[in-house]
Amino acid sequence: MATDYDLVIVGAGSGNMLPGPETEGWRVAVVETDRFGGTCLNRGCIPSKMFVYAADVAQTVRHAGRFGLTAELVQADWPAIRDRVFSRIDPIHDSGVAYRRRSGIDVYLGEARFVAPKVLEVDGTTIRGERIVVAVGSRPAIPDIPGLDRVEHHTSDTIMRLDRFPDSLLVVGGGFIAAEMSHVFGALGSRVTIVQRGDTLLGVHDRDVRRRFTEIYADRFDLRLGTRVERVEPHAQGVSAHLVDADGQRQVVQAESLLLAVGRVPNSDRLDPAAGGLALDEHGHFRTDDTYATDVPGVWALGDVTNHFQLKHMANAETRLVRHNLLHPDSPRHSSFRVVPSAVFADPQVATVGATEDQLERDGRPYIVASRDYSSTAYGWAMEDTTSFAKVLADPATRRLLGAHILGPQAATLIQPLITAMCLDLTVDQVARDVLYIHPALTEVVENALLDLV
Repeated sequence: MATDYDLVIVGAGSGNMLPGPETEGWRVAVVETDRFGGTCLNRGCIPSKMFVYAADVAQTVRHAGRFGLTAELVQADWPAIRDRVFSRIDPIHDSGVAYRRRSGIDVYLGEARFVAPKVLEVDGTTIRGERIVVAVGSRPAIPDIPGLDRVEHHTSDTIMRLDRFPDSLLVVGGGFIAAEMSHVFGALGSRVTIVQRGDTLLGVHDRDVRRRFTEIYADRFDLRLGTRVERVEPHAQGVSAHLVDADGQRQVVQAESLLLAVGRVPNSDRLDPAAGGLALDEHGHFRTDDTYATDVPGVWALGDVTNHFQLKHMANAETRLVRHNLLHPDSPRHSSFRVVPSAVFADPQVATVGATEDQLERDGRPYIVASRDYSSTAYGWAMEDTTSFAKVLADPATRRLLGAHILGPQAATLIQPLITAMCLDLTVDQVARDVLYIHPALTEVVENALLDLV
């Protein structure tokens, strides 16, 4: 016998934001396999940035001599750093469950799977939803490396909860997780080796960004580009990785800990979507229209399980849209996310929005480009910065921004006016000339890059 609900939410990450005053008259259920808050709160954005901030402070101390200051990083107390993060995060699960139950929402803590269209089974209990929203997120991909089953290895799910700080860390991958965690562990004192198949790190970013970022990381870490892990095996100090580069040359690297950071996969396969009549694309994402409705009427999907972005701010925006469509089925809103910004909280920080120069060239689109170094501004002088820059790309005919890419301190903040300009369809002339930029703030690097296009 199934229990009937007006709304069933599968996944308590961004999906947990769906219930509100407007749904108080509904019978609502939330199903969560793991912990309330999803990846962002428990294993992703929030804890990682708390670790990154500690790493940033360590780097500031380490490089204080540039400013005539004598400072020394005496010790990084890993248990204290780790516990500062998770002592704040871990209690949120229990309080979140209790809050939802006090609000009259049924919370199921277990594995959900479809057994029929709009019918789910959760650890032996059958529930049916007039409306269902699937927001089960994604998980780290595990590469097929021979010997992996014989060695201890970590992903972003576990690396931040290590009991003991590793003297050495081998990172497999070259994307944002690899970049951020290499920064964290390197800044706190671990010897970091990065193995990346491609010839640069951050391979999806603008070419100037990925080249500069790779140069900086090559100076900072043991960087093995164009290299893959052929196999791994146990070693007295942890793990031994046998590598092979593009020329067929073989190398062996030992490390105390191994981090796999080669991407993420959607959790759709855990739900038996076929039994629910739900279609997936070739990447395992639920097929939805621009209202986030699936092929089954009354079933929506959002977040990592529907797209490649894997961004909390994107999932939050999708949640707001889906909430409206749940409440107003006769006047649905359609997705209109013209640009999707993102950032890498490494050292250096990277922020990006819109097209890269490679994409524009590949598509044959005309463009104009300008780039300004932080060192061309007064605040850049104050920072003694020698590597950071802001780059803007625009359409020469319409004068609209096509893309923007910033590498350096505060990049994720500095790029926001450029995101706003693209979302509001402003011209580069408007953003450069009709706005006052505070002097001598670091935002002048953005202003100067824009003025170079005028």
